[in-house]
Amino acid sequence: MPDTRPVLLAAPDPARRQPLELFAAQATAAVGDREKGFALPIDHPTLFPLPGRGSTRALWESLATLGATDLSLARMLEPHLDARAILAEAKEPSQTTRDAAPVPDIGQGTWGVFAAEGAGMRVVASREGDQVVLSGRKPWCSLAGSLSHALVTAWVDENRRGLYAAPLTHPGVEVDDAAGWVARGLRDVPSVPVSFSDVPVVPIGEPGWYLERPGFAWGGIGVAVIWFGATVAIARRVFEQAHQRQLDQIGQSHLGAIDAAITGARSVLASAADLADSGTTDRAEAAIAALRCRRVAAETAETVLWRSDHALGPAPLALEEEHAARVADLRLYVRQEHAERDQAALGRALVTGAHDASPW
Repeated sequence: MPDTRPVLLAAPDPARRQPLELFAAQATAAVGDREKGFALPIDHPTLFPLPGRGSTRALWESLATLGATDLSLARMLEPHLDARAILAEAKEPSQTTRDAAPVPDIGQGTWGVFAAEGAGMRVVASREGDQVVLSGRKPWCSLAGSLSHALVTAWVDENRRGLYAAPLTHPGVEVDDAAGWVARGLRDVPSVPVSFSDVPVVPIGEPGWYLERPGFAWGGIGVAVIWFGATVAIARRVFEQAHQRQLDQIGQSHLGAIDAAITGARSVLASAADLADSGTTDRAEAAIAALRCRRVAAETAETVLWRSDHALGPAPLALEEEHAARVADLRLYVRQEHAERDQAALGRALVTGAHDASPW
């Protein structure tokens, strides 16, 4: 029977737990059905508030619960929800200008966010009369062949990138389905190159705005929250085995280490949710929080994956479809965090960032 327990970042709240359990049950039924999956935020609007608006913890608990339910479903929905948040942020009065194009509504469309860069690939934004068009090739475009729109980063000169809303149904968009998605994890969420040829787009914010806005950090932590949810689900499988048979001291050691790692990560993510809603965080502080949360969540995932392999042995990986898929999915998904490079970026940000004094 699927586990529909929510993943919470704070003390259990019955009023919060019940709708999350209903959501998890519906999400389980939507696994493998993209139409039902994209309908989940519409069917449960109160569970998916915008980040940084006073209910970030509620949003992240929904994302964590989604991650614990199914990572392919979470990987599909996360960019759509991120696009919704970006478009809402772009509509704020402080971001709009008199001559700016109207920011599109997310409507009933299915959206992605294509912001990756790759060697030998480059998308350029250029103006043709009153219209901005994109041309070039963009890597790592998840589900590009199944989406209606995407927010795409493109170069406006040698040093700056802008963000643009692009219709993926335009004839100038070509999805390279033959690029060879051979991953064993996230097999239903292929990330392939997309080519753009004079595709008309709508600018979203000024060049550089996408990376400079505070919401960039909260979106990055939202991904880490999904990793955390999947990590909790794997830890629950270890705890289940502890009740099925008596653990020896080695098994107890693994379970204790898993508990310490998850408890620490939960605390860091809950604190970051409060920071996002404080309304006083500058860009440097938000960037440090995002790097810290992603490092902690990734390290926790790696710890629990390693510990669960040792504690459970080969049987669940070989004989349990749900556990084996979750392990493969998480191992791939968590590699969005760039390991030692992001750890170095965190150290650099602490030295050059918001405070001269020690952050501890």
